[in-house]
Amino acid sequence: MTRPRPRPDIAHALARVGWARIEHQPRPHSVVIAGAGIAGLRAAERLRERGFDGQIVFIGEEPHKPYNRTPLSKQLLARTGRLGDLKLPVFSDLDAVWRLGTRALGLDVARNRLLLARGEEVEYDGLVIATGVEARHLPGTPVWSDHVWTLRDMADARGLSRRLADGARHIAVIGTGFIGCEIASSLRGRGLDVTVIGRGNALMSSAIGKQVGGLMTRLHRNNQVTLLLGRNPVRWATADSLTERPRSGAGVSIWLDDGGRVDADVAVVAVGALPATRWLQGSGLDITDGVLTGPTTHAVYMDGTTPALAPSVVAAGDVARWPNLLFDWTPRRVEHWITASEHGQAAADALLLGPDQASAFTPTPRFWTEQFGVRLQGVGRPGLADACCLAEGSTKALEFVAVYTRQGVVVGAVSANAGARLLEYADLIGWPLDAASPAGMPVSRTPMATV
Repeated sequence: MTRPRPRPDIAHALARVGWARIEHQPRPHSVVIAGAGIAGLRAAERLRERGFDGQIVFIGEEPHKPYNRTPLSKQLLARTGRLGDLKLPVFSDLDAVWRLGTRALGLDVARNRLLLARGEEVEYDGLVIATGVEARHLPGTPVWSDHVWTLRDMADARGLSRRLADGARHIAVIGTGFIGCEIASSLRGRGLDVTVIGRGNALMSSAIGKQVGGLMTRLHRNNQVTLLLGRNPVRWATADSLTERPRSGAGVSIWLDDGGRVDADVAVVAVGALPATRWLQGSGLDITDGVLTGPTTHAVYMDGTTPALAPSVVAAGDVARWPNLLFDWTPRRVEHWITASEHGQAAADALLLGPDQASAFTPTPRFWTEQFGVRLQGVGRPGLADACCLAEGSTKALEFVAVYTRQGVVVGAVSANAGARLLEYADLIGWPLDAASPAGMPVSRTPMATV
């Protein structure tokens, strides 16, 4: 039995944050989708499913149609998958115009125009902003080097795979989030030496907490990953640099803030991502850490001195920052593949219905990662929690479910090799931990020890 979720009062939500309304315009005849990723693809499909028969134009910076990015740090690097695994199923006849390899350079909200190179303008009745994110770079990191890589797109994956095939044996990974840890697991599975450098004291702790993060830290150590935690790179040298060179025989040398140095053949920088919003500067949209939207995915636009919702502009996926009223009123971005897919669908509905009729987008985020044979799956927002308890299973055997609470209210759950049990805990989100669940399921209150 699933707990019913009432439709949030959008008028109250807007009033609470001081956003005004702009009267909804007629149903769009042409929709431009800025960004050719999963969120944009699912938005286009939903438009067709809802009977939209107007023109759909994709503006995508990459030369590829939308593809599945999740295997890039998993199957492809581990050499257990192929490029064909990246192909995405398309569930509708989109009949769309694809302008790939094309970068959006600006937006004129008042005139409903997307600005491209050489002064070209693309007119729209509705716009879906789904440009995603781009790799974050650390200060001083070499940008143009065959020995230093990020892993955000197909070009990165191909280039890194080519470099590894050239005989690289020691890989330095900077970053302790999901992607950095997946890279470490994939490359150790190939027998390569891996050193992970990160400022946190436990792997993935910002997403899954220090308790479960500590368990994963121990798992990586047990699989001979060298972990240099609580440290930051402060200086770099690469073999293809015109100035400073690394230690003889190394492709890259990295000096750390504790005085240490790591010499490797290749370094992969996986320190998070920045929303791809530079092209929106001067547009009047709030692009502080992504495109700010209301609960319905409509973009917040400065109408003079008053923030208002733009009825013809929605944002979806990793680039969007919105208040998920399932948790609270704070706008946040969510970089999860499944959420991006659902976000695109919700944005299409919102574009057709307008701010007055559209429902708030209140998903339960879901994510997963597999490292060294342990499959972690999560629901909700564990990173918002102030406490974590073991609900069932064994942490020693790495087969368990952990429940996360904030001020006693469940905000998420994470399972290790126990995914079949996880969905039951998803129904507890928003309930006090002491309250009986709809299914009458007891939840242990055993605090998880920090490893």
